[in-house]
Amino acid sequence: MEDPETGARTSDAGASRGSRPPRGGAGNPKANPKKRAPGHRSAGGQSRADAPQPAQKGKKRRKRKRGRKVFAHGANPQAGQSAGQGASQSAPVRRAGPEPARGGGVAQKRQETIRRSDAADQPVFAALDLGTNNCRLLVAVPGRPGQFRVIDAFSRIVRLGEGLSGSGRLSQAAMDRAVEALKICGDKLRSRSIRRARLIATEACRSAENGAEFLERVEVEAGLKLEIIDRQTEARLAVSGCGSLVERDTEGVVLFDIGGGSSEIALIDISGQRSPRLANHIVSWTSLPVGVVSLAERFGGRHVTQETFAAMVTDVANMLSRFDGRNRIDHLMDGSRFHLLGTSGTVTTLAGVHLGLERYDRRRVDGLWMDNASVDRMIEKLLGWDFQARVANACIGADRADLVLAGCAILEAIRRVWPSERLRVADRGLREGILSELMAEDGVWRRSGRSGLRT
Repeated sequence: MEDPETGARTSDAGASRGSRPPRGGAGNPKANPKKRAPGHRSAGGQSRADAPQPAQKGKKRRKRKRGRKVFAHGANPQAGQSAGQGASQSAPVRRAGPEPARGGGVAQKRQETIRRSDAADQPVFAALDLGTNNCRLLVAVPGRPGQFRVIDAFSRIVRLGEGLSGSGRLSQAAMDRAVEALKICGDKLRSRSIRRARLIATEACRSAENGAEFLERVEVEAGLKLEIIDRQTEARLAVSGCGSLVERDTEGVVLFDIGGGSSEIALIDISGQRSPRLANHIVSWTSLPVGVVSLAERFGGRHVTQETFAAMVTDVANMLSRFDGRNRIDHLMDGSRFHLLGTSGTVTTLAGVHLGLERYDRRRVDGLWMDNASVDRMIEKLLGWDFQARVANACIGADRADLVLAGCAILEAIRRVWPSERLRVADRGLREGILSELMAEDGVWRRSGRSGLRT
């Protein structure tokens, strides 16, 4: 089962629609030493103008490079200061859109050679997030300051927390599914020279009686040593991964991550001087011990009536009422510079249904703004669909059809505590936060050199 949000079908976090400057341009005159100004003569006295073939090849090569897509994640929105590196390695990675071949198979092979050469000297970083519902991996190289470029990704729905709320233990079938997915991740990581990686496990492994035992099995069978992070770290990483979606004129944000077994909520005050790291502005946070899997298992997820949905909303609202710090940014909520920012399968699914997508498209969903009326309509639409209708929708599918309304109930409870006219949708989160922090700690954006990164 591949995750319809971020799996092999889509590229990860933030495709840049700009093109990078050609290597042979004025900014890099050494990139093509054979290229000379018109009328230049070689040692043998022949004018380069009399030998057009090499010049034409140089021109075509630059054109190919201008057409490449660049994938970038923004931990720091202060981008645009350097061209960065524009090519990914030749790993089997999906791009934001198909790149047409130029000149047939020979041209494609040449282009792949250029990509490998461009990325060969880049340090590689990796982030793995094993959650209650999903197993996700990102592998990336640094781009221009505050950004990075994904070169490989993996996402699969494993439902590790299935049955956990009732038994308190991870089931054998759930552990087997997760281990198989983690074996794939292990193979991907071992196939590359990784400078730094962080591999985390969240609520399912945190709360399960046999969580530590399961991670020992993962180390033996998949060759991966996972770290169980606490809820505060999980909330901080979610904020770090979404920094570029908070615009400069924003003063207050409630960021929420509706997971499978828990939901993290961070209140962010950026009304004063803003630092490059959004996580520095968290003034209050909480982690609710409820997610789409656990809530659906308690109330039922396949057949959800209006009464069942209302009961789920009330249950979550009661949890939120015990959050002492929930009023910390009330003074910012009246203005237009306050909004909600959601990062989870729930909000990306709502966005996909709202757009009427025939197939989930991350490029159209990530960063989408939805107003209050649109969110209301989408929740009402999903409540009006039976289970089979939800299964038939391309943005939901069989893997999420019994979970999406539980997610909507959590979202509705959040909206009632922090009403906002606008919700921004993020198809990014923990993995992007991990990569941003790893690269910042490693200092890759402070160094200059062959990677082309600016200090």
